[in-house]
Amino acid sequence: MWLLIQEFWHDMKTQKTRAFLTTFSVAWGTLSVILLLAFGEGLEHQMVNGQLNNGDRIIRVYGGTTSIVHQGLPKGRDINLRAEDADLLKRSIPEIDLVSPAYGQRVPVEFQGNSTTAGYIVGANPAFETLRRMYPVAGGRFLNVTDVEQKRRVVFLGNEIAKRLFGEQEPIGQRIDIGGYPFKVVGVMPHKFQNSMSNGPDNLRVVIPFTTFESIWPRRGVWYLAVKPRNVKQNMEVRARITEVLGSKYRFAGTDDRAVSYWDQIENEEEMRKVFKGIQIFMAVVGGMTLFIAGVGIANIMYVVVKERTREIGVKRAIGAKRRHIVAAFVMESFLVTGLGGLLGTIGALTIIGIVSLLPLSESQATEMLGTPTFSPGIALFTILVLVSIGLFAGIYPARRAARIEPVEALRYE
Repeated sequence: MWLLIQEFWHDMKTQKTRAFLTTFSVAWGTLSVILLLAFGEGLEHQMVNGQLNNGDRIIRVYGGTTSIVHQGLPKGRDINLRAEDADLLKRSIPEIDLVSPAYGQRVPVEFQGNSTTAGYIVGANPAFETLRRMYPVAGGRFLNVTDVEQKRRVVFLGNEIAKRLFGEQEPIGQRIDIGGYPFKVVGVMPHKFQNSMSNGPDNLRVVIPFTTFESIWPRRGVWYLAVKPRNVKQNMEVRARITEVLGSKYRFAGTDDRAVSYWDQIENEEEMRKVFKGIQIFMAVVGGMTLFIAGVGIANIMYVVVKERTREIGVKRAIGAKRRHIVAAFVMESFLVTGLGGLLGTIGALTIIGIVSLLPLSESQATEMLGTPTFSPGIALFTILVLVSIGLFAGIYPARRAARIEPVEALRYE
C-alpha cells in the first residue's frame, strides 16, 4: 500500500500539469455538487420554515355559503363561524390539540401622534402564539387567559409595526391608540420570514384578545378558526370531524364542500417538500454529471499512463507480478486522484458554506428567501458514493487493459 502511494506521489511530481488538471477537474466537480445540494437544501429549509411561520401545521377553517338544500333549509345560506365554535371543536374532537378564533380588521394605530396602519388587527386567544409562531422577544409576553377573561386592552405587536410606531424606543409597557382606543403593549415579536400570508405579514400584525375585539368591533362571525391536530397525519380525519360537528350545529350537509372551506397548511407543507425533493434530485443529477465528466477525464489520463508505463508493466510481470497486482496499482492510483480532488473540493465547498453562513441574512424578501446553505449527512453520503463510483469507473478499465499486456510484448515496447 505504501509503495503504491509513493509511486502515485512520484508520478504527480513528474507530471505536474497533468496531475493538477486532473485533480482540479475532480475538485471543481465535487465543489459544484456540494454547493448545488447545500444551497438547494438551505432553500428548502427556508421555504418550509417560511410556510410554517404562516401557521405551524394548522388547518384554517372559514365559513362559507351552503350550496345544497338540507333539512328543509334552502341553499345560499351564509355560515358565519363564531368564537365559541373554537371551544365546541376542542370539546368534540379529541384529535385537536390547539384551536383559536381569529377576528380581523384594518384599524389605524397611533403612538404620540405617530400614526400608521397595521397590516391587520387580529383578535385571538393565547393558543394563537403557538399556532402562528408569534413568540415574544425577551422581556415581553403574548396574550394570556386573564387578558381574554377580563377583556383587557393589551396588545402584542409584530416587529415591523413596532419599529414604525416607536423607532428606537422600547415598545413594551408603552400605550398606543388602536382605532381611538388605548391599549398597553405587552410584547413584541422578533422578525420572522413568511413565504405566504393573508392580509399582510405577521411582522405588521397587531394581536389583541378576541373578547376585547368583540366588545369594540362586534362581528357576525370570525375571520377563521385556526386548528392544530395532535397528529399531522390525521389532518383529513380532523377536517371530516370538523365538518361533521359544524354541520350539526349550523345544519348543513356533510357533503356540502362550500358550507365551510379549509386552508390546510399541513397539506401545503407536504406538497412543498415534494417539489423541493424533485428539485434536489434534479440538482444531484446535474452535479453527478459534472463529476462524471471529470471521471471521463481521469479515465483518459489513466489510459495514457498505461501506455507510458507499458515497459514498466512488462518488467513487473516478468519478475512475478500477477495481473491482480497490476489492476490494484492502477485502480489505487485512480482512487487517490479522485480522493485528493474530492477532498480539496469538499474543503473548498465547506469554506464557502461557512463564509455564507456567517453573513447576516437581509430582511428583504428576495435575499431572505434563499436561506443559508446546509451541508447535511445526506449530501456527504451522496458525494462519497459518487466519488467512489467515479474512482472505480476511471480506474478499472485502464487497469484491466494494463493487466492484459503480455510481458514479452511489453518489454519490446518502445
